[in-house]
Amino acid sequence: MESFITDHTLIRDALLAERSDIAIFLSMTSTASSHSAELDFLLSRASTDHLVAPAPSKEKIAEILAAGLRAPDHGKMRPWRYVVIKGKHRSEFAELVVKAMLAADPDVPAKKIEKRRQRFSDMPMVIALGMHLELDGKIPVIEQEMSAAAGAMNVLNALNAEGFGGFWVTGEFSDQPDFLAALGFEAPHRLAGFLFVGTPEKGKPHAKRPDVENYMAFWKGEPVTFGADK
Repeated sequence: MESFITDHTLIRDALLAERSDIAIFLSMTSTASSHSAELDFLLSRASTDHLVAPAPSKEKIAEILAAGLRAPDHGKMRPWRYVVIKGKHRSEFAELVVKAMLAADPDVPAKKIEKRRQRFSDMPMVIALGMHLELDGKIPVIEQEMSAAAGAMNVLNALNAEGFGGFWVTGEFSDQPDFLAALGFEAPHRLAGFLFVGTPEKGKPHAKRPDVENYMAFWKGEPVTFGADK
Protein backbone atom coordinates (compact mmCIF):
# COMPACT_ATOMS: atom_id res chain seq x y z
CA MET A 1 0.00 0.00 0.00
CA GLU A 2 2.85 2.37 0.84
CA SER A 3 4.37 1.88 -2.63
CA PHE A 4 1.02 2.54 -4.30
CA ILE A 5 0.55 5.77 -2.36
CA THR A 6 4.07 6.91 -3.19
CA ASP A 7 3.62 6.17 -6.92
CA HIS A 8 0.23 7.89 -6.95
CA THR A 9 1.71 10.95 -5.27
CA LEU A 10 4.56 11.12 -7.77
CA ILE A 11 2.15 10.92 -10.70
CA ARG A 12 -0.05 13.62 -9.17
CA ASP A 13 2.90 15.91 -8.57
CA ALA A 14 4.17 15.39 -12.12
CA LEU A 15 0.77 16.23 -13.60
CA LEU A 16 0.46 19.32 -11.42
CA ALA A 17 3.95 20.46 -12.44
CA GLU A 18 3.14 19.94 -16.11
CA ARG A 19 -0.12 21.90 -15.85
CA SER A 20 1.77 24.63 -14.02
CA ASP A 21 4.29 24.85 -16.86
CA ILE A 22 1.47 25.13 -19.39
CA ALA A 23 -0.29 27.80 -17.32
CA ILE A 24 2.94 29.81 -17.13
CA PHE A 25 3.44 29.43 -20.87
CA LEU A 26 -0.09 30.59 -21.64
CA SER A 27 0.28 33.51 -19.24
CA MET A 28 3.49 34.60 -20.94
CA THR A 29 1.96 34.42 -24.42
CA SER A 30 -1.23 36.22 -23.43
CA THR A 31 0.23 39.01 -21.27
CA ALA A 32 3.96 39.64 -21.46
CA SER A 33 4.18 38.97 -25.19
CA SER A 34 0.54 39.82 -26.07
CA HIS A 35 -1.07 38.62 -29.27
CA SER A 36 0.11 40.14 -32.49
CA ALA A 37 -2.58 41.24 -34.90
CA GLU A 38 -1.53 38.36 -37.15
CA LEU A 39 -2.01 35.77 -34.41
CA ASP A 40 -5.33 37.28 -33.41
CA PHE A 41 -6.39 36.92 -37.04
CA LEU A 42 -5.39 33.24 -37.16
CA LEU A 43 -7.23 32.58 -33.90
CA SER A 44 -10.37 34.20 -35.30
CA ARG A 45 -10.80 31.84 -38.27
CA ALA A 46 -13.87 29.60 -38.33
CA SER A 47 -15.55 27.57 -41.05
CA THR A 48 -19.03 28.27 -42.38
CA ASP A 49 -21.10 26.78 -45.19
CA HIS A 50 -23.67 29.58 -45.00
CA LEU A 51 -22.20 31.27 -48.04
CA VAL A 52 -23.64 33.67 -50.59
CA ALA A 53 -22.37 35.67 -53.55
CA PRO A 54 -20.05 37.24 -54.30
CA ALA A 55 -17.30 34.70 -54.58
CA PRO A 56 -13.75 35.89 -55.27
CA SER A 57 -13.10 37.22 -58.75
CA LYS A 58 -10.82 35.35 -61.14
CA GLU A 59 -7.92 37.60 -60.19
CA LYS A 60 -8.65 37.44 -56.46
CA ILE A 61 -8.96 33.66 -56.29
CA ALA A 62 -5.60 33.36 -58.06
CA GLU A 63 -4.04 35.53 -55.33
CA ILE A 64 -5.74 33.46 -52.63
CA LEU A 65 -4.67 30.13 -54.12
CA ALA A 66 -1.10 31.40 -54.32
CA ALA A 67 -1.11 31.16 -50.52
CA GLY A 68 -1.60 27.43 -50.88
CA LEU A 69 1.74 27.20 -52.65
CA ARG A 70 3.47 28.55 -49.54
CA ALA A 71 2.76 25.32 -47.64
CA PRO A 72 5.68 23.17 -46.42
CA ASP A 73 6.85 20.99 -49.30
CA HIS A 74 9.55 18.44 -48.52
CA GLY A 75 11.50 17.63 -51.67
CA LYS A 76 9.73 20.34 -53.68
CA MET A 77 7.13 17.84 -54.87
CA ARG A 78 4.54 20.61 -55.39
CA PRO A 79 1.47 18.36 -55.05
CA TRP A 80 -1.12 21.17 -55.03
CA ARG A 81 -3.68 21.21 -57.84
CA TYR A 82 -6.71 23.49 -57.56
CA VAL A 83 -9.73 23.16 -59.85
CA VAL A 84 -12.11 26.12 -59.57
CA ILE A 85 -15.79 25.58 -60.40
CA LYS A 86 -18.00 28.64 -60.64
CA GLY A 87 -20.87 30.23 -62.53
CA LYS A 88 -22.86 28.12 -64.98
CA HIS A 89 -20.48 25.17 -64.56
CA ARG A 90 -21.61 24.53 -60.98
CA SER A 91 -24.80 22.68 -61.96
CA GLU A 92 -22.89 20.56 -64.47
CA PHE A 93 -20.35 19.68 -61.81
CA ALA A 94 -23.13 18.86 -59.34
CA GLU A 95 -24.45 16.27 -61.78
CA LEU A 96 -20.99 14.71 -61.94
CA VAL A 97 -21.06 14.51 -58.14
CA VAL A 98 -24.43 12.75 -58.24
CA LYS A 99 -23.20 10.31 -60.87
CA ALA A 100 -20.13 9.53 -58.75
CA MET A 101 -22.30 9.05 -55.67
CA LEU A 102 -24.41 6.45 -57.48
CA ALA A 103 -21.29 4.71 -58.77
CA ALA A 104 -19.97 4.47 -55.21
CA ASP A 105 -23.32 3.33 -53.79
CA PRO A 106 -26.23 2.48 -56.10
CA ASP A 107 -28.53 2.43 -53.07
CA VAL A 108 -27.68 5.92 -51.85
CA PRO A 109 -30.87 7.59 -50.52
CA ALA A 110 -32.55 10.05 -52.87
CA LYS A 111 -32.63 12.65 -50.09
CA LYS A 112 -28.84 12.53 -49.79
CA ILE A 113 -28.45 12.83 -53.56
CA GLU A 114 -30.66 15.90 -53.70
CA LYS A 115 -28.86 17.53 -50.78
CA ARG A 116 -25.48 17.07 -52.46
CA ARG A 117 -26.82 18.26 -55.81
CA GLN A 118 -28.19 21.42 -54.23
CA ARG A 119 -25.05 22.19 -52.22
CA PHE A 120 -22.68 21.83 -55.14
CA SER A 121 -25.03 23.79 -57.41
CA ASP A 122 -25.77 26.64 -55.00
CA MET A 123 -22.36 27.37 -53.47
CA PRO A 124 -20.94 30.53 -55.06
CA MET A 125 -17.69 28.70 -55.82
CA VAL A 126 -16.27 25.22 -55.35
CA ILE A 127 -12.57 24.39 -55.36
CA ALA A 128 -11.58 20.77 -55.88
CA LEU A 129 -8.42 20.06 -53.90
CA GLY A 130 -6.31 17.91 -56.17
CA MET A 131 -3.21 16.05 -55.04
CA HIS A 132 -0.57 15.29 -57.69
CA LEU A 133 1.23 12.35 -56.12
CA GLU A 134 4.39 10.43 -56.95
CA LEU A 135 4.05 6.96 -55.45
CA ASP A 136 7.62 5.94 -56.22
CA GLY A 137 9.23 9.31 -55.57
CA LYS A 138 11.89 10.15 -53.05
CA ILE A 139 9.32 11.61 -50.64
CA PRO A 140 6.75 9.38 -48.86
CA VAL A 141 3.23 9.77 -50.20
CA ILE A 142 1.90 10.75 -46.80
CA GLU A 143 4.22 13.77 -46.76
CA GLN A 144 2.94 14.81 -50.19
CA GLU A 145 -0.64 14.46 -48.93
CA MET A 146 0.14 16.50 -45.83
CA SER A 147 1.63 19.24 -47.99
CA ALA A 148 -1.60 19.33 -50.02
CA ALA A 149 -3.61 19.52 -46.79
CA ALA A 150 -1.38 22.30 -45.44
CA GLY A 151 -1.94 24.17 -48.70
CA ALA A 152 -5.71 23.89 -48.24
CA MET A 153 -5.39 25.35 -44.74
CA ASN A 154 -3.40 28.26 -46.15
CA VAL A 155 -6.16 28.84 -48.68
CA LEU A 156 -8.79 28.89 -45.93
CA ASN A 157 -6.75 31.47 -44.02
CA ALA A 158 -6.28 33.55 -47.16
CA LEU A 159 -10.03 33.47 -47.83
CA ASN A 160 -10.60 34.73 -44.31
CA ALA A 161 -8.01 37.47 -44.78
CA GLU A 162 -9.79 38.71 -47.90
CA GLY A 163 -13.23 38.77 -46.29
CA PHE A 164 -14.53 35.49 -47.70
CA GLY A 165 -15.64 32.29 -46.05
CA GLY A 166 -14.71 28.68 -46.68
CA PHE A 167 -15.83 25.19 -45.75
CA TRP A 168 -13.80 22.01 -46.36
CA VAL A 169 -15.83 18.92 -47.26
CA THR A 170 -15.08 15.42 -48.47
CA GLY A 171 -17.20 12.63 -49.86
CA GLU A 172 -17.13 8.88 -50.37
CA PHE A 173 -17.67 9.49 -54.08
CA SER A 174 -14.51 11.51 -54.62
CA ASP A 175 -12.28 8.53 -55.41
CA GLN A 176 -14.40 7.29 -58.31
CA PRO A 177 -12.12 6.96 -61.39
CA ASP A 178 -14.56 8.52 -63.88
CA PHE A 179 -15.19 11.44 -61.55
CA LEU A 180 -11.48 12.06 -61.08
CA ALA A 181 -10.87 11.80 -64.82
CA ALA A 182 -13.58 14.40 -65.49
CA LEU A 183 -11.56 16.80 -63.33
CA GLY A 184 -8.27 15.94 -65.00
CA PHE A 185 -6.89 13.53 -62.40
CA GLU A 186 -5.78 10.05 -63.38
CA ALA A 187 -4.49 7.52 -60.86
CA PRO A 188 -2.52 7.78 -58.67
CA HIS A 189 -3.56 11.43 -58.37
CA ARG A 190 -6.66 12.05 -56.28
CA LEU A 191 -8.63 14.55 -54.23
CA ALA A 192 -8.31 15.84 -50.68
CA GLY A 193 -11.88 17.10 -50.83
CA PHE A 194 -13.52 20.38 -51.81
CA LEU A 195 -13.68 23.92 -50.51
CA PHE A 196 -17.01 25.71 -50.62
CA VAL A 197 -16.24 29.41 -51.10
CA GLY A 198 -18.27 32.59 -50.87
CA THR A 199 -19.20 35.49 -48.63
CA PRO A 200 -20.45 34.56 -45.13
CA GLU A 201 -24.19 35.15 -45.13
CA LYS A 202 -24.31 36.34 -41.52
CA GLY A 203 -20.95 38.02 -41.23
CA LYS A 204 -17.75 36.52 -39.94
CA PRO A 205 -18.51 33.27 -38.06
CA HIS A 206 -17.47 32.76 -34.47
CA ALA A 207 -16.85 29.28 -33.12
CA LYS A 208 -15.84 28.36 -29.59
CA ARG A 209 -12.60 26.40 -29.60
CA PRO A 210 -11.34 24.02 -26.90
CA ASP A 211 -8.70 25.18 -24.45
CA VAL A 212 -5.22 24.72 -25.90
CA GLU A 213 -3.86 23.50 -22.56
CA ASN A 214 -5.71 20.22 -23.15
CA TYR A 215 -3.89 19.71 -26.46
CA MET A 216 -0.30 20.51 -25.57
CA ALA A 217 2.32 19.17 -23.16
CA PHE A 218 5.97 19.74 -22.31
CA TRP A 219 8.05 16.59 -22.62
CA LYS A 220 10.44 16.01 -19.70
CA GLY A 221 11.87 12.60 -20.49
CA GLU A 222 8.68 10.65 -19.80
CA PRO A 223 5.57 9.94 -21.90
CA VAL A 224 3.17 12.89 -21.80
CA THR A 225 -0.58 12.92 -21.21
CA PHE A 226 -3.19 15.24 -22.65
CA GLY A 227 -6.29 16.59 -21.01
CA ALA A 228 -8.19 16.00 -24.25
CA ASP A 229 -7.59 12.26 -23.98
CA LYS A 230 -9.06 11.85 -20.49
